[in-house]
Amino acid sequence: MKFSLALVATLFTSAVAVDSLSQVKADSKFGMDLLSKARRAEGNNGDDSVDTTWISGYALKFQGCHHISQWNSEVDDENDVRIESKRLARFRLCPVDSCTNSNSAGCSNKYGDYIVDMDTYLASYVANKQEMCETAEENCSCDYYDDASSCIATCLEDAGYSQCIEVDDSTINPEDYTECTAYAGSNERRLEGNGDDGNGYYVGPYCSDNGGRIVLGYFTDDTCTEFADDYGGRNAFKSTYGTSLPYSTTSIVDTDCYSCAGDTEENQYGYSTTSTKESCGELYETAGKCESKLSNEIGEDYINESACTYMEGIKITRRNGIIMSGLATKNKVASAFIGMFSVSFVLLGSYVYYLKTKLDRGSVNLSD
Repeated sequence: MKFSLALVATLFTSAVAVDSLSQVKADSKFGMDLLSKARRAEGNNGDDSVDTTWISGYALKFQGCHHISQWNSEVDDENDVRIESKRLARFRLCPVDSCTNSNSAGCSNKYGDYIVDMDTYLASYVANKQEMCETAEENCSCDYYDDASSCIATCLEDAGYSQCIEVDDSTINPEDYTECTAYAGSNERRLEGNGDDGNGYYVGPYCSDNGGRIVLGYFTDDTCTEFADDYGGRNAFKSTYGTSLPYSTTSIVDTDCYSCAGDTEENQYGYSTTSTKESCGELYETAGKCESKLSNEIGEDYINESACTYMEGIKITRRNGIIMSGLATKNKVASAFIGMFSVSFVLLGSYVYYLKTKLDRGSVNLSD
């Protein structure tokens, strides 16, 4: 009997311990530590260099965003926010030839998942999109048209680059607010009660409630943590400036595939080589990595899986409504232990029932 109880306790403890490793919360101290250690992949020569040449054959695909609360280490005034919001963006590198705009996942194999600070992702996203749009616009022969703007818009639309068409109906350029930035506003107007420095209100990106969009908000602090109202600052912004806050309901980033291929050059032997865009390379180097699906592409010895556990704890709702939680892989070891525990529990229950029945019969015999 003692052996059975000891076995059950051991199996239960092992199952919980093994399973907990795959369920680390993204905002836990352990989770943040995992992410910090996943910043760079160590090369075989022992240095911190990262090979990014292979990325030229891949495309960036936005997967969602996430935010956590952490202590503000730059507090220097009693009015400063003590607990600030740390925002992270998740993206995927898909092979260019299999990455699709219509599929929220982008691709189903040969990909890597990554997570990085939202400000870093937005800066890279904007740079990558600008470069792509400039290249597409250069291919439009509109120099001799009277209405060059209309010509370019039509050309981009026909070429499948409608996201590159500029609509100048906003006082805010999202490229200027990829991070929390003081907002001067039209005619230097301010909400009542702001600071003496004239920069009491800020515009910056934040993650939507479902984690599927990055939108702009209006804040009262320089960490973009405290909204100016209960609606992401939208109402306060409109009542002050008489216009809606751009990108406050629609996402700054889209879910299209953006190629990381740079310039193509021919070497002295006649072979063409394609470089990796600087924005993609820098983004890759700083990101936490989960490259389990890339082992056959870049080699088992070069993949980095340090951030897989961290990303497992993040739940994001994609544009198509599908809830994504990490790789959603089952822990076979934990499942085996849980199965053994269940069987042992049933056997233990049967044994207890047998003893109880035997004792009850003994009591009846004694009474006779």
